[in-house]
Amino acid sequence: MRPSTETELAEVMAGASGPLLVRGGGTRTLGHAAGEVLETGGLTGVELYEPGALTLVVRSGTPVAEVERVLVAERQRLAFEVPDMRGLLGREGVSTIGGVVAANAAGPRRVQVGACRDACLGVRFVDGMGTVVKNGGRVMKNVTGYDLVKLLAGSRGVLGVLTEVSFKVQALPEAEATLVIEGLDDEAGLKALRTALGSPFDVSGAARHSGRSLIRVEGMAGSVAYRTGQLRERVGGEVMVAEGEGSAALWREVRDVVPLHGKPGEVWRIATLPTAAAEIVAQLGGEALWDWGGGLVWLALDPGRGAEVAAAVAGRGHATLVKGEGGPVFPPEAPEVAALVAALKARFDPRGILNPGMMG
Repeated sequence: MRPSTETELAEVMAGASGPLLVRGGGTRTLGHAAGEVLETGGLTGVELYEPGALTLVVRSGTPVAEVERVLVAERQRLAFEVPDMRGLLGREGVSTIGGVVAANAAGPRRVQVGACRDACLGVRFVDGMGTVVKNGGRVMKNVTGYDLVKLLAGSRGVLGVLTEVSFKVQALPEAEATLVIEGLDDEAGLKALRTALGSPFDVSGAARHSGRSLIRVEGMAGSVAYRTGQLRERVGGEVMVAEGEGSAALWREVRDVVPLHGKPGEVWRIATLPTAAAEIVAQLGGEALWDWGGGLVWLALDPGRGAEVAAAVAGRGHATLVKGEGGPVFPPEAPEVAALVAALKARFDPRGILNPGMMG
């Protein structure tokens, strides 16, 4: 099924007699959901774009590449740096903006601007009973009492099917530069990232892989040059600076987890304390890509390590199985959280037809 209007989608949802597998482009789907495929790719197009107000309203099935083309023509962008998971997951297809919101996908710039949900101003969606719901608006204000914008972002289609999303967008910076630090072990390299993030120099990326630490700054050319110089004085190791497209290429690799493409076994996404990241990786082994100063770790491991990962992360964060078949994708929820989630699902999808198993 591939409805082309919100009304058609609502009719499909209201008349559904069994489980529905909601799919945008299928490029970042996780979990074990099953059911009749309901595609959102027919809901395409930019509804409103006001560059002067930094606002964009777009239908959920619109390809991310199309959104980015519209924005770059006005020297603007989605600030949260949409990751492309196709290479990591071995997928094809076209990533849609609704899928990005449903996954709350975000790249290295999250440390500065927040995740996808932080750029969302409003949503329209159809709940599990076929009711059209609108929440939020085109300005950063919400007085309804229910912030469904934040709730739908990251819900992976289990509460409703997005039809339209409003975003706050960002101007492209005049310049960017990346400090590339060689010659430090993991402990010292991660310390350098934390030093940079704790400085007043507005770092927009901090990552590490294969013995190399990366620190990014963006903005006006003079400001970037000044902040780069100040950061060089504060971090150890051998430092070189990549600028412009050279810098951007480094961060596309981090954004899309390129160092772990084609690795056998499993890939885990571990969110933890930056100060705990090195200890967790040392305990588990494997190949790591560290992002956000160590607060996020992408870790390639042999299959069947789920119990060890859970034990290593317990009390210090949570782990998601992004690639592999080694058990539950998402970590178990605390009883209080599980009760809240169940209540939300009962409210928005009382028949339990939307992506059953997706969050398991």
